[in-house]
Amino acid sequence: MAYTATGSYFEELRVGDTFEHARGRTVTQADNLAATHGTLNTAQAHFDLHYSTSMMDGAFAERLVMGGLTLAIVVGLTSADLSENALGDLALTAVRFPNPVYPGDTLYASSEVLRVVDFPDRPDAGLVEYRFTGYKDDGSTVVEGVRTILVKRRSAFGERDGNPTEREN
Repeated sequence: MAYTATGSYFEELRVGDTFEHARGRTVTQADNLAATHGTLNTAQAHFDLHYSTSMMDGAFAERLVMGGLTLAIVVGLTSADLSENALGDLALTAVRFPNPVYPGDTLYASSEVLRVVDFPDRPDAGLVEYRFTGYKDDGSTVVEGVRTILVKRRSAFGERDGNPTEREN
C-alpha cells in the first residue's frame, strides 16, 4: 500500500474510484486546544473538561475535538491519493459530524470519486468531486462530506512535475 500517490492527475481519476487511505492520525489534546484557541472558538465543550463532561447529562466522556479540526485532519488524510496535484479547493458541501471525536481517537479516511469533468476556464486542469468519510478505529463515522477540487492534467503539468508518463494500472 503506497503512502503517496504516484499520480493523481485529472486524467487518471475515474467516477467510482474508491480509496481506503493508508494513513491514520491520532488527535491529541494539544491539537484540539491549539485549533480551538487559535480560531477563537468559545464553545467550552472543546476546552473545559468539567463543562464538557457535565453537559447533556454527562453524554460526553472528554473534551470534544472541534469539528473544524476533525474535518481538516480527514481531508488531509485523503490528500495523498486525491489532491497532491490539486491547484485549489473549490467547495466543501454536505459536511456532517454524526459522532464525537475525543483527544486520543485515531482517525482514518475513505473516499469515492463522484464526478470528473472538464473545467472550461482551465484547459490545463479539471474538476474532481469526491465523497470523503472519516471514521475512528472502532468504525464509527465522525465526519462525511463532498469536496470539489481543481486538479492538474498530466498532459499540461506532467513533464514539469517530473511525471511525464501515465500511471501504470
